[in-house]
Amino acid sequence: MMKSTRRCPMSDPSQPEPSNLRFLRILVTTLTAVMICGLVVIVGLLVIRFSSTPGPALPESITLPDGVQAVAITAAQDWYAVVTDDNRILVFSRTTGTLRQTVQIDTVDQD
Repeated sequence: MMKSTRRCPMSDPSQPEPSNLRFLRILVTTLTAVMICGLVVIVGLLVIRFSSTPGPALPESITLPDGVQAVAITAAQDWYAVVTDDNRILVFSRTTGTLRQTVQIDTVDQD
């Protein structure tokens, strides 16, 4: 019994590559290169953006009244405010660090 071997016409190295297959291979390679470059650019922009933006200049330490804990802080050009756990906003001077104003927050009980 004799085995029949069939050869694929595409596996013959003497056959030239069809032009549409060559075009498709070039197109896929180009698209891959463009996607890699785009990803590198996006990551680079994110790194530059997040590393160059300085945060607000906050004081090294803030002296709060006894028994009070800070919940949040916000800053402006010449003052910063601390929201406390006892529903007050304490506004401090940025230059001297002294307490400028205290605002009591009235809460409404929702049942």
